[in-house]
Amino acid sequence: MVQDRSWGNRVFDTVNVTLLGLFALITIVPFIYIVSGSFATQKELMEKGFILFPTTFSLNAYDFIFSTSTLMHSMGVTIFITVVGTLINIVFTCLMAYPLARKDLDYRKPIQIMVIFTMLFGGGMIPTFLVVKSLGLIDSYWSLLLPGAISAFNLIVMRSFFQQLPDGLEDSAKIDGASDPGILLRIVIPLSMPVIATFSLFYAVGHWNTFFNAVLYINDSSKWPIQVLLRQIVMLSEGGGLGDSASFDASFIQPPEQSVKMAVIVVSTLPILIVYPFLQKYFAKGVLLGSVKG
Repeated sequence: MVQDRSWGNRVFDTVNVTLLGLFALITIVPFIYIVSGSFATQKELMEKGFILFPTTFSLNAYDFIFSTSTLMHSMGVTIFITVVGTLINIVFTCLMAYPLARKDLDYRKPIQIMVIFTMLFGGGMIPTFLVVKSLGLIDSYWSLLLPGAISAFNLIVMRSFFQQLPDGLEDSAKIDGASDPGILLRIVIPLSMPVIATFSLFYAVGHWNTFFNAVLYINDSSKWPIQVLLRQIVMLSEGGGLGDSASFDASFIQPPEQSVKMAVIVVSTLPILIVYPFLQKYFAKGVLLGSVKG
């Protein structure tokens, strides 16, 4: 028979639920404010400043940022960089993490030390730029894909995950005549989908938000990812000149700078937010499973 909960437990639960509810509210309010502000009119933003629900619905800010014909092209560039870059990251990370998880690998510890060294010390922006330039990658998409092909932190966590897999699985596969690549493709990777999905999300978000490297390495505006283009849109909106003015009729009201910034945030974050729910169920499981064993 389950005993009735004590008065102290009920108070404790009430306080916990209240605090968690407040934290959730504090987290969600900025998102509501950004989305609402992007649909607000110039007059309402100037009068109220902070709004959660606009009284007058307006698409002027979105008409403003989509008035440039290059935005959809930049969106396609970002999708290409995100998909191809994530595939490169996952393939290279798995191919390096699996051998490092094998205890019979020669020079395993020195290689791991070199990997950890890169987490503590880096060459810096200028040496990295010189390397990219010397390889002829300037103004190439490869300059955004190859320099960060492997994350040392993700590599170590994935290696730890591979080490937790039972040795008997590999031994049984070897008895059946499976090679090391076959074991990796047919046994290790299918059993490692939680951690692979988790790091795919990490890598994808990083590529989607690519900005600084694109500013450094991409001079051709036709190859700009969406983040760089949206920065230009915000800068031009502050100066009051963007897009094809002929696309607007005489009743078009120039959207305020703040509203354009909010619309830019919505446009740049919405696609990756749509992807997240499909990988969310793997998120916590993948990180925890890979971080238990060092």
